[in-house]
Amino acid sequence: MTHTLHLGDCRDVLATMGDATVDAIVCDPPYELGFMGKAWDASGIAYDVTVWTQCLRVLKPGGHLIAFGGSRTYHRLAVAIEDAGFEIRDQIQWIYGSGFPKSLDVSKAMDKQAGAVRDVVGRLKGTAQHGYANDGIKTSGGKYGGEYDDTAPSTDLAKQWHGWGTALKPAHEPAVLARKPLRGTVADTVAQWGTGALNIEGTRIADAGRWPSNVILDEEAAQVLDGQSGHSASKQSQRGAVEIFKKENGWVGDSTLRGHSDSGGASRFFYVAKASKAEREAGLDGDGTRANHHPTVKPLALMRYLVRMVTPPGGVVLDPFMGSGSTGCAAVREGFDFVGIDLTPEYVAIAQKRIDWHAVTSPLDNVATMELHEENDA
Repeated sequence: MTHTLHLGDCRDVLATMGDATVDAIVCDPPYELGFMGKAWDASGIAYDVTVWTQCLRVLKPGGHLIAFGGSRTYHRLAVAIEDAGFEIRDQIQWIYGSGFPKSLDVSKAMDKQAGAVRDVVGRLKGTAQHGYANDGIKTSGGKYGGEYDDTAPSTDLAKQWHGWGTALKPAHEPAVLARKPLRGTVADTVAQWGTGALNIEGTRIADAGRWPSNVILDEEAAQVLDGQSGHSASKQSQRGAVEIFKKENGWVGDSTLRGHSDSGGASRFFYVAKASKAEREAGLDGDGTRANHHPTVKPLALMRYLVRMVTPPGGVVLDPFMGSGSTGCAAVREGFDFVGIDLTPEYVAIAQKRIDWHAVTSPLDNVATMELHEENDA
């Protein structure tokens, strides 16, 4: 199991790689939104067809690509990937409950523009993480937003538009699931290259063993869904006689039963990604690079699930937009080789230490324990 990291423009690095040398690509490209004023998130590289053409070249026939995109810009990402020659196979939806709305309060903006002073009528608690209130105003202190002034509209125009804003709460990120064209049939391609299929058995939903879906929830989203769906039960059923006995070669399969016998909320139909706060810092102790300050770190459990879904045993995973290395951490945890590329020196340094740590440390349970201790000390 090896991991090789490259500092540089992914277009330049990819050009040095051989044809059909990678089994899967799992990445989180820039969403091209200028997030937090970062130049790398407004360069247009995610829409550059030449990037995805190079990715297509280095992938083995039938190899899969998973690339996350922003809800506002995903369409341009998907078109660029398709224009490069990939087959779009599906769209994966990662649904989470921790997003915070960055919405402008229209009423406040009108009063501010008019130079009017609003009366403070109370104090409210921020309802989103990271210290932001629902109107996008930074609040003071507190793990989940602290408190901020509740003010009343002053001008007649502001009163007319009280309660209006400009954005919804972000609660999902789409990811394109694409595949390099096959060489012959699926069976031919898998037999020759080891690529072309998804690891269904290895990514079944825990406990009941349900078929993996194109929707992935985090724990908070799962709780919301279960609260809305209530408790329900599923029962196995016998396959019909036509299905069992009238096929050309008779029934082929482990069981003539279909479905699952279980009960619970609707979230049991979907994978739940458990994000850890401590995992982003693992491996960065004691050398001046303690803080992983990359602003868009994906949960390790989520990335492990995705690389396991599209990578054959002993395969090589590529991430041309590596960032702080979450895909690499996931790849080595799953026993895959990894190649990562990033343009920012500080992120490559963080990624190197994180991936090194995950490549040699004991199971991920240690990270979960670190998180538990961190919460108890808070």
